[in-house]
Amino acid sequence: MPRDNRAPKPDAPVYTGPERLQKVLAAAGVGSRRACEDLIFRRRVTVNGRVAQLGDRADPTSDTIHVDGERLQADTRLVYLAMNKPRGVVSTMADEKGRTAIADFLGNRVEQRVYHVGRLDADSEGLLLLTNDGTLAHRLMHPSYGVPKTYLCEVSGPIPRSLGRRLAAGVELTDGPATVDAFRLVDTLGKTAQIEVTLHEGRKHIVRRLLDAVGHPVSRLVRTSIGPIRLGDLRAGRTRRLTNAEVAALFKAVGD
Repeated sequence: MPRDNRAPKPDAPVYTGPERLQKVLAAAGVGSRRACEDLIFRRRVTVNGRVAQLGDRADPTSDTIHVDGERLQADTRLVYLAMNKPRGVVSTMADEKGRTAIADFLGNRVEQRVYHVGRLDADSEGLLLLTNDGTLAHRLMHPSYGVPKTYLCEVSGPIPRSLGRRLAAGVELTDGPATVDAFRLVDTLGKTAQIEVTLHEGRKHIVRRLLDAVGHPVSRLVRTSIGPIRLGDLRAGRTRRLTNAEVAALFKAVGD
């Protein structure tokens, strides 16, 4: 079994309706209640598009709150996790064939039931987002929002100088053309090379199919970022909770 090193289970409050705004902000981790009162006094907080005032109340389950123009997810029952999916793990919460799945790395340390945002095939590794925020998950996966994803790929070399331009111009696949938003040669390793590609669509095996079509099949694929969220030094099999700033950046990436 994977080592138990996951995010701790939060004490999620039970909301019964609107509460004092400074209490809602403090519960969401913005700061102490006194610091939150100062933010409200300085007109740095809005609720549903209106500048908040001291004494205002807000419902964290339904009101839209911004601090300094950034969306605050005040409903602390919602969970946002980053995971470094290891190679060989299937992108499902449970697998009927008994293969190692995402839930095997969560155990009972996360009380809320979370779902993966998009997929990585079993042979791929790297960043997955897990959440119980269905609205945000839908927007992150929907191609119309254009959230970019970056992959580090080990491919057969050598890499011609024209490859980046060719990928940006578009490559015809069996289900239609595919293009990359960005391309970078990272390193050359004998007969193999490491390249970084960024694209915003999520068709099945799109990166592998795209690079195979131009004569550079992928031997290793690691997703390193989804929108503003980066894999960083998160070790394989580990998860971490996203910060308030990271959650706000995800909302901004989908236009909220």
